[in-house]
Amino acid sequence: MSKRYAALENLIDGEDINRVWENIKENIKISAKESLGLHELKQCLGFLDQRRQAKKQWVQDPNQSNADNLNNVRREASRHFRNTQKDYLKAKIDVLETNSKIKIVRYLYRGIKILRVVTGLGLIK
Repeated sequence: MSKRYAALENLIDGEDINRVWENIKENIKISAKESLGLHELKQCLGFLDQRRQAKKQWVQDPNQSNADNLNNVRREASRHFRNTQKDYLKAKIDVLETNSKIKIVRYLYRGIKILRVVTGLGLIK
């Protein structure tokens, strides 16, 4: 995640914006591979592609069967992303619990801070 803004830091005036966006896209892919792993990334991309194809099909021919297909694909994709997020948060909480048990306080509080930002709980005061 530390490479998140690396493409924006080196931006020079007059530089090709398409190349900059390609760099950002590659950095996002690298971050996703590091945090999710390659297998989960391919699964998520598969669900995104299915959803995109179903929506394209519905836009071209907005009948009831295409609408039902789109809703089913959206539901499955949302369920997959929700479960993936739940598993990710469960793994993070397990790491925090381990840090608490072995008295690594610095990593415990750092992990709690990151977890609050990820879940959105850190935004409420």
